Amino acid sequence: MLWKLAYLLQPETAHQLAIALLKRYPRFMFRLMTRPIDSHPALSQKLWGMDFANPIGLAAGFDKNAEIVPAMMQMGFGFIEVGTLTPRAQAGNDKPRLFRLSKDRAIINRLGFNNQGQQYAHRRLEMLYNQPRKSIIGVNIGKNKDTDDAIADYVLGWQQMADVADYITVNISSPNTAGLRELQQYKQLQRLLEALGNVRIKHQKKIPLLVKIAPDLGQEQIKDIVELSLTYQVNGLIISNTTIERFDSLKSYHVQQTGGLSGQPLFQKSTAVLAKFYRLTEGRIPLIGVGGVASAEQAYQKIRAGANLIQLYTALIYSGFRLVHEIHRQLPRLLAKDGYNHISQAIGRGA
Repeated sequence: MLWKLAYLLQPETAHQLAIALLKRYPRFMFRLMTRPIDSHPALSQKLWGMDFANPIGLAAGFDKNAEIVPAMMQMGFGFIEVGTLTPRAQAGNDKPRLFRLSKDRAIINRLGFNNQGQQYAHRRLEMLYNQPRKSIIGVNIGKNKDTDDAIADYVLGWQQMADVADYITVNISSPNTAGLRELQQYKQLQRLLEALGNVRIKHQKKIPLLVKIAPDLGQEQIKDIVELSLTYQVNGLIISNTTIERFDSLKSYHVQQTGGLSGQPLFQKSTAVLAKFYRLTEGRIPLIGVGGVASAEQAYQKIRAGANLIQLYTALIYSGFRLVHEIHRQLPRLLAKDGYNHISQAIGRGA
């Protein structure tokens, strides 16, 4: 019922209302939208020295300002990634900038890293980071739209957020900030990873570094990213962000809007790119699969393509948080059907 009412509102308004309700009434919203789940031992993993109770994560973009992390922990996510956060608060791109493609179970957004800034999120995370908690917390960082030095923004982001993050993701793949995707090019990515490597050496706490990449990459670009990731000891890759491609199969009214496309139409493309990264890395770098996951079967396909973990976002808009429970309940059955006792046995088997 709540999801049906949300459809009467503009997409961004509906999202803001959901954040406000989850922030103010987390326990009530939890009871209203879902039910408790127990972690299945077949789904637990240890990555980067941390225990993930299950592989289901909340992708960056849903909780941009770290306002509803406690509520999301109750929903059953094994890990939660907040952001994208920029050093300074910024309004993002002009509205309207978020569009439902309901017939396609998809979204187009050109939000442009709208957020309250890293200091705002830091204060919120600081209150719960050292408390007992069920979920791993990741922080996704980006650059301000008007910055003159993108690399300096990422270094500053690392310095400002490292003490309240279990891992940090460097977002260089959003299509909605001019010039951002150029940081995926060899020379620029090399400079960025070298600068982050220097600041990581100085930091007392060893925080895993992840890089989120676009699905719109050629084979040579993929090879370059793998080479640099191995050279500069990147701890993980998130594959993938939204796409600028518009598939012929799209049927919805807003299909020609500019911005990044996410949801069901992205599933095949992002999973194919994921499998390419797995084959090239040979499993040496943990991968997070994101893009179009809307069922346990699709989550399992990501895992078989090489994902250690998966993330959800757009499907939650159409299916609600019950999807987390469905995946958690059905994944062990899918593993057992293929003769696997643990998720680690299935990773990359279909790549």
